[in-house]
Amino acid sequence: MPQDKFDFRFRGGRLCLDFAATLGGRYREPVERLAVPADLGRWFRLALSLPADLPAQPRGLDDARALREAVHRLVHPATRAKPARSDVELLNSWAVHPDFAPELSPDARSVTLRSARTVEAGLATVARDAIDLLTGPWLERVRECAFSDCSLMFVDTSRPGQRQWCDMKACGNRHKVRQYRKAHAR
Repeated sequence: MPQDKFDFRFRGGRLCLDFAATLGGRYREPVERLAVPADLGRWFRLALSLPADLPAQPRGLDDARALREAVHRLVHPATRAKPARSDVELLNSWAVHPDFAPELSPDARSVTLRSARTVEAGLATVARDAIDLLTGPWLERVRECAFSDCSLMFVDTSRPGQRQWCDMKACGNRHKVRQYRKAHAR
């Protein structure tokens, strides 16, 4: 079943990359998947497996979009070599906020994430994941999908390190279909 263009994409292999993917189609007609505060609350529920959407306000949405763009610029293969001081400062300013605390369920077999300041905790979690990625061994394996209509970034965990598509079933297959049609056009 095809995915709606406004559905969230969880193909990056890292929380911060999936967060950056909330703005799709960066090189053609951008698709804003965080259009209203409720979208941000739903993204956190889905990304962090929370029991309910987080309550989000317009200010939280503005903060989330600013953090998303800073993460994108800091991690993107074309821009990460020369990080902007303002992006680093923004990332650090979010990383110092308290994030979610794990709470063990009564059956001692599952966990729930809790925070009094939920959106702030979510953004702190994203910022800390970005810092971990930026300072760890996987940064050099961050790629951008090679499909011309896609701008999603992902961590290439393949053994040879030559993965091209964010998802072979989606972008890889669409690329192959285009190539086939081009080769067989009359």
